[in-house]
Amino acid sequence: MTVDEFVKSKVKPELRPLVGAVRKLMKETAPAAKEAISYGIPMYGSKKPIAWITPGKTGISVGFREGASFRDRYTLLRGVGKHARNVRLKKLEDLNKTAMTYYIKQAVTLDKL
Repeated sequence: MTVDEFVKSKVKPELRPLVGAVRKLMKETAPAAKEAISYGIPMYGSKKPIAWITPGKTGISVGFREGASFRDRYTLLRGVGKHARNVRLKKLEDLNKTAMTYYIKQAVTLDKL
C-alpha cells in the first residue's frame, strides 16, 4: 500500500487536507527522508524512522522518534516515554508550520548523529 492509498482508505475525509499539509512539510523540510507505510502508518526516515503520522477519529498525531531530545520552544510536544514525542492536530488551522518545521529539522539532525 502506498501512502496515497493509505490516506484515501484510512484517513477520514475531513482530516485529509491536514495530513496532506504535514506530508508536504515533511517533503520540503526533510527531502532525503523516505516516505513509506511501516507498522501500518505513514513513516519517514533514512537510516532509522524519524517521524510518522497516525490518524485518529478526531485528529492526527505527528510523532517524532527522538522527540524527547528536542528543544521545544513552541511547547507543542506531548508524551511521556523515554524517546518519542508527538504533536496532536485536530484541523488544518492547528498546524503551526513554523513549529513543525523546527521539529522536523531537529529530527533530521538527530538522525545524522
